[in-house]
Amino acid sequence: MGESVSPRVQAKAERRQAILDAAAGLFAAQGYAGASLEDLGAAAGVSGPAIYRHFPGKQAVLGALLVGVSEDLLEGGRRVALEAASDAADDAAPLRALVAFHVDFALAKPDVIRVQDRDFGSLADADRRRVRSLQLAYVEVWCDALRPVHPAASAAELRMRAQAVFGLINSTPHSVRRPGGSLGASSARATLAVMAEAALTARP
Repeated sequence: MGESVSPRVQAKAERRQAILDAAAGLFAAQGYAGASLEDLGAAAGVSGPAIYRHFPGKQAVLGALLVGVSEDLLEGGRRVALEAASDAADDAAPLRALVAFHVDFALAKPDVIRVQDRDFGSLADADRRRVRSLQLAYVEVWCDALRPVHPAASAAELRMRAQAVFGLINSTPHSVRRPGGSLGASSARATLAVMAEAALTARP
């Protein structure tokens, strides 16, 4: 049985997450360099100096945001691939599960994707190395799922396929959210999944 969490600890964790959620939207809209701690505090519903109760500074917020999402992707990817691998009759089941997982992530977290693309270079060195390490491990999860589908392919080709599909999936949620866009999330999810699976399974 797990230990109960005190209301104070729970409240602190929730406030920390609220700051990270606010940072994703703020950094996506204004850029990391263009957002101040006061802006971040206002977006999160706290005073600017209150941010220091949870993070040493703005760069630490960026690091926690991008390291955290990279950890979540790796953990989630491993989980869904492992669960799908129990279907011994279908070698492609883990790959389809990963596609569905990543499409859901991209549609739910477009702001984080934008921040990752634009502000990765603003990370502290240690956080940048950590994010890169987690991303490489996530690519390898996809390579493991691709290998039964392309048994003769080299490791380099499998990595290229995975990373190309990340680009396909990650670029689209921005257009889905544009004002006047006619494609809803449900249609976008289905279309992205079909396109990604086609790209991943296509023969050279």
